[in-house]
Amino acid sequence: MITPSTYKGKTVAVLGLGKSGLSAMRALKDAGANVLAWDDQAERDDLTDLSEADWSTIDLLVMSPGIPHTFPKAHPVADLACAHDVPIVCDVELLVQSCPNAKYIAITGTNGKSTTTTLIAHILEVAGFDVEVGGNLGTPALDLEKLDEDGVYVLELSSYQLERTPSLCADVAVWLNISPDHLDRHGGLDGYIAAKKNIFAHQTEDHFALIGVDDEHSKAVFETTNLTNAKRIAISAKAPVEDGIFTDEDVLIDEAFSLEGEQVMDLSGVKTLQGKHNQQNAAMAYGAALAIGAAPEWIVRGIASFPGLEHRQEIVGNVGEVLFINDSKATNADATQKALGAYDNIYWIAGGQAKEGGIDQLLDQLQTVTKAYLIGAAEDDFAQSLNDTKEFMRCGDLETATKAAFMDAKQTGGVVLLSPACASWDQFKSFEARGDAFKAIVHQLQDEEEAT
Repeated sequence: MITPSTYKGKTVAVLGLGKSGLSAMRALKDAGANVLAWDDQAERDDLTDLSEADWSTIDLLVMSPGIPHTFPKAHPVADLACAHDVPIVCDVELLVQSCPNAKYIAITGTNGKSTTTTLIAHILEVAGFDVEVGGNLGTPALDLEKLDEDGVYVLELSSYQLERTPSLCADVAVWLNISPDHLDRHGGLDGYIAAKKNIFAHQTEDHFALIGVDDEHSKAVFETTNLTNAKRIAISAKAPVEDGIFTDEDVLIDEAFSLEGEQVMDLSGVKTLQGKHNQQNAAMAYGAALAIGAAPEWIVRGIASFPGLEHRQEIVGNVGEVLFINDSKATNADATQKALGAYDNIYWIAGGQAKEGGIDQLLDQLQTVTKAYLIGAAEDDFAQSLNDTKEFMRCGDLETATKAAFMDAKQTGGVVLLSPACASWDQFKSFEARGDAFKAIVHQLQDEEEAT
């Protein structure tokens, strides 16, 4: 655990006691800070109602990322902090302050953050680096191990966290892509992009900024002249980019670090990184690992041995000739679009608690889908969207959909893909729970197949 020792003897307020908030509270207490903690939903004897606290005595407010401090409406405690000029940060800021000598690879984007973060960490571990990975992914920042100048923190950072980590100076900043998301929290797309741009703050000419240019918003960010002082490298999985890193017919090509445009590796055989979006993720990971000092041969080994990310195009297994893929982490249409482009003859399970726009953006890109199986609260809306566009079946729940998709797919072989394009909260407590349920159903099908 990281102990933010600079706050010894100071009074720190902690708002929100989810994973990151509880971690911050423990770390600050261990550091000798006077901690005033509050959660609107928690009922505990050791909590202090921050709306009634003496804010003239408070030095810092640590807010959980999910709690708004501006749009759509600031939490009252955030208003109090602003009125008393108390800085508002998240737990990642305390990590950066506590471990200033370590190296930092920061990853952001609307989609692909977790895969790229996990892949970079895997590559560096294979290459023998001392690595800690967390942030928005998995382990809270202050639960990571303390690293010195020989260590590398690989951090997935959301737009919320980037707004509240003012001391971040990333040795390597990775910007994957941008599509509309969390717009209510940032007052619109411009605010969302502005929050993401904090990933480049404080970078110097000794640092690297790797920017995906396969969407118009990110390409515009790359072309922003005053964006960063770092070495700027364009990354693409769609077309060659001058002095960049890109893929051409599944081959990863480096024209950024190699003067001769080296062909690094063929990505088509990496089963855990299928699809153009994953080729971009691989190109990003290659560039980030090279920028931080990993040897090219170890990077290639790391990419080739990547086990994949749970719930993100995760290969669950086969039942006969049918392949099952768990992409439960695809909670919006943009993420599902990438999965639909990675396979052929897809029996697609979709639905849940829909995001704004539903699946309308997918309707002219369903050539790989043989049939859709609809579940959850979005079932009626998705059925209306698919009407006269693609054959579908109303299934209601995940088990019915999975078994129906299997019965159809086993006739000719194919891929049963859970990629809901929806949040999970209508039927499951999280996308992880939804993915675990899907895997349990598949394993039941495998057992039944073996018994026959």
